[in-house]
Amino acid sequence: QMQVVESGGGLVQAGDSLRLSCTASRHTYRHVAMAWFRQGPGKEREFVAAISWSGDNTEYARSVKGRFTISRDSAKHTVYLQMNSLKSEDTAIYYCAADIDVTATLIHAERDLYDFWGQGTQVTVSS
Repeated sequence: QMQVVESGGGLVQAGDSLRLSCTASRHTYRHVAMAWFRQGPGKEREFVAAISWSGDNTEYARSVKGRFTISRDSAKHTVYLQMNSLKSEDTAIYYCAADIDVTATLIHAERDLYDFWGQGTQVTVSS
């Protein structure tokens, strides 16, 4: 089992930046890919960004590419999502997810394949 806990959400204005953190509990899984998803009001949960266990590979949703950056500090079991140039449409609950059935470099955006999820952190962007 693994627990993941998100933090860093809040209320910001359009154009501001925010950094989310996701810390995973200690575990013995060999490789863990991490991702961020979000769910806006009245919308389905959608993929935002993912990073491989090795940190070498990343993937972004088209809507955030160039504005958001995902990174990880393996020593701290922590993944970050740096969000710049925030827009009102970025308003959502942001969830961190972990997939333990991966290789060192594999990443994907398939929501249903992620094994562990956090409780989410609210990000609100006012225009």
